[in-house]
Amino acid sequence: MKILTVAIPCYNSEAYMDKCIRSLLPAGDDIEILIIDDGSTKDRTPEIADSYEKKYPGIIRAIHQENGGHGEAVNTGIRNATGLYFKVIDSDDWADKRYLLPVVSRLKELEEAGTPVDMFLVNFIYDKVGAKHKKVMHFRHVFPTEEIFDWSKMRHMRETQYILMHNIFYRRSVLSESGLRLPAHTFYVDNIFAFQPYPYVKSMYYMDVNFYHYYIGREDQSVNEHVMVQRVDQQIKVNKIMIDIMAAEDFTGLNKHVKKYMYIYLGKIMLVTQSMLLVGGTGEDLEKKRELWRYLKQKSLPMYLRLRLPPVEIFMNLPGKLGRKIGVKAYRITSKLMGLN
Repeated sequence: MKILTVAIPCYNSEAYMDKCIRSLLPAGDDIEILIIDDGSTKDRTPEIADSYEKKYPGIIRAIHQENGGHGEAVNTGIRNATGLYFKVIDSDDWADKRYLLPVVSRLKELEEAGTPVDMFLVNFIYDKVGAKHKKVMHFRHVFPTEEIFDWSKMRHMRETQYILMHNIFYRRSVLSESGLRLPAHTFYVDNIFAFQPYPYVKSMYYMDVNFYHYYIGREDQSVNEHVMVQRVDQQIKVNKIMIDIMAAEDFTGLNKHVKKYMYIYLGKIMLVTQSMLLVGGTGEDLEKKRELWRYLKQKSLPMYLRLRLPPVEIFMNLPGKLGRKIGVKAYRITSKLMGLN
């Protein structure tokens, strides 16, 4: 059995998928690479995927499906994975070859020692086009380094820090136990991927290496502010799904720190959603913002009160035009610090 499956969702990715795929090849037979062609029709993505499968049999598999969006491509990857661990790398991102083998070796060591972990974490880099200094998202002051730990060992995480799809390797059995299935034809589902399985994660391991390069800077990219404002309904949809997950979860018997972190992460997503609605600024946007809070309150009053109280949330709900301008300014400063826009 392979130690790791890496799924690469591809949709009309001819221009950049080669870099992503080639960054993983040095791991050789230790990993399985699934190239998920999500109904590409505008370029040679299907042919490129097939050519890689032919050239690297036993390592690369090309899977073709009708277009279902990023989430459905990830679902397909999970269904077809055979590795003990599962990782997603988007087709315009790539792994740092310097750290690929050390990461794979550490996963193998943990397995061979009989101490596999449920979630393996690394650093990621916001690899922004034209930026001289790339923002590195590391967690050396948040998690213990190079040791197995649980949620209780997590220290304070800054507002600009996230555990995202980019730096997560899940033990594949955890994804099965959690029942994770991402919605089709929906953007921003990576937030669900980095949320729903957490109650099933009992053990973790953090390796302080800059493994994942998260490419940002294309005008049509989903995290571009203008694009996010246009797609705010999909951000709201994901936000509500996360509220549903949290409201339905029974945390009885679980490490209390799991619930604490999930609240922190849900609060950050609420912040992003509100920011996009404030940037949009129309009457309809502001009503959607109020409706989101009503939805949360209806689902769980304790959750509503807990998320409404933090200073940042209060900051985002200042009244009047001046309050909205302050909220937008706060979002853009945070976005700048993170190197997103």
